[in-house]
Amino acid sequence: MLSVLRIENFALVDRLELSFGIGLNVLTGETGAGKSVILDAIDAVLGGKASSKLVRAGNNKAIIEATFTLSTAVAAWLIEQGIDLIDDNSVIVSREITLSIKNIRSRSRINGILVNRQIIAEMREYLVEITAQGETVQIGQSAQVREWLDAYGDKEIGQQRQTIMDAFKRHQTVSELLEKCRDSAQEKLQKLDLLAHQLQELGGANLYTSDELEQLQQEYQRLNHVEKLQQMSYKVYQALYQDESQTPTATDLLSDSEVDLTNMVDYDSQLQAILDMVCDAQATIKEAARQVNKYGESLEANPQRLKEVESRIRQLKQICRKYGPTLNEAIAYYQSIEVEIDLLNKSEQSIEDLELEERECWQKLTQACQKLTQLRISASNKLESELIGELKRLAMEKVKFHVDIVSTTPTIYGADKITFMFSPNYGEPLKPLSNIASGGEMIRFLLALKACIFEVDRVETMIFDEIDVGVSGMVAQAIAEKLYQISQGCQVLCVTHQPLVAAMADRHFQVSKKVIDKKKGTKENNEKMEERTIVKVTALDTLNKRREELAQLAGGKSAQNAITFADSLLTQAAHYRVQQN
Repeated sequence: MLSVLRIENFALVDRLELSFGIGLNVLTGETGAGKSVILDAIDAVLGGKASSKLVRAGNNKAIIEATFTLSTAVAAWLIEQGIDLIDDNSVIVSREITLSIKNIRSRSRINGILVNRQIIAEMREYLVEITAQGETVQIGQSAQVREWLDAYGDKEIGQQRQTIMDAFKRHQTVSELLEKCRDSAQEKLQKLDLLAHQLQELGGANLYTSDELEQLQQEYQRLNHVEKLQQMSYKVYQALYQDESQTPTATDLLSDSEVDLTNMVDYDSQLQAILDMVCDAQATIKEAARQVNKYGESLEANPQRLKEVESRIRQLKQICRKYGPTLNEAIAYYQSIEVEIDLLNKSEQSIEDLELEERECWQKLTQACQKLTQLRISASNKLESELIGELKRLAMEKVKFHVDIVSTTPTIYGADKITFMFSPNYGEPLKPLSNIASGGEMIRFLLALKACIFEVDRVETMIFDEIDVGVSGMVAQAIAEKLYQISQGCQVLCVTHQPLVAAMADRHFQVSKKVIDKKKGTKENNEKMEERTIVKVTALDTLNKRREELAQLAGGKSAQNAITFADSLLTQAAHYRVQQN
């Protein structure tokens, strides 16, 4: 339950700290006193929409902090989310709403850990349920009616809805795949034709080694320059070994140097190493001359081979342009084509297989929907009986209620359109609730519905915001008793104008507006007094304070009449509580 609420610079609230207790907590005050601001703060701290209007004028930051008692379910959820527990008794949720020149920024924390809006929304489901008068509009919305009925059906319906969700998603996936398969059948054939052509072209090119093109280009240069290579080979041979013009060759010069060094070694043996090097160089030069001569003699023009090489180079370059840019990449692509063709032929299911699977998925989905419909019918029969009983206790003796379930096309939520049918008066036919119920009837219906759902989907705190507007007398008394009954199972916070409801409270808070003087700095750094309006909340913890507030709510011809009436309400409420206990 909500134990402490701290608010700072929120709407008309300057600073406020409230301590709530178990049972029925009631907030009263004149119209416009700011009662709903307290509930707005609870909504905001639990992820409600943030706006600049929520930040008190003249400030740039609003802070709300709510402390809840720690239940077993909440503790387990916090551990699952990786959020440390402060202690065994409480969990603290806070939110800062900060204004800047251009935007608004909001930060939420659980036990001091920064969390996103989704996490806060999940936690809210465990802690608080807020019911406002405007929520009666939702009764006419089929989706909301479905959620209410399914909540009443509890875990079994929830599990079946999950089964339907899985079946619906599977059917949707198979249907989309089937449609895609049908649409792409021609594209697939075209792709296979293209790959077959590419496979034939690359296979016919006889690609083996990635360096073939480089080798062919070297061979082309040799074949295309045979004469020049022969001439240059002969020239090098002459320079190294044998020159017909009697010009000394490299070998001749090295031979002369060898003779001189041999003579020098006779005088200085340390020159032997140099002599050895010259001898080795002479042998190397002779071998080089022999090989270059042999190379030149082996060269011969081969026009036919030159044409073959030119043709092969052109072929390989074309392959590289289409499948490369390198020959190595073209070979890799060639090797991948067969794999891709095999995948196209084998990995995708045939249209016939998919059509069969689609029919099977549809059958499973419709069967799951039929089971959910039966569960909903069973839950609706029970809800009809229980809700009529609750409505009769709310002074609607002649009421008739029926949950109308009509089959529709299966969706992720099942295959039912659900409507609450209602007749408040004897002899009147059942019609959609939203079409015929008055405001007071809507309020009582919603309260009775919450009472029914509460029994199967209990939250820590239920909040009711002015749901008793427009009712009086016996109906108001019935609403007060129902709120008290609900509060015996969980904490209830209620904003009310009804003295009958307020008299039933376990804790009573008076909300009022107050004008205060506040210091404000001037341009000259002086201070002056500024009047500001704040919301003030007073806990009415004595009988006299409660009596006065109830008298104020009730009004009357004289103050004494109102006080007497307030006393009667408190006495009546005390007597009712004793009876319930």
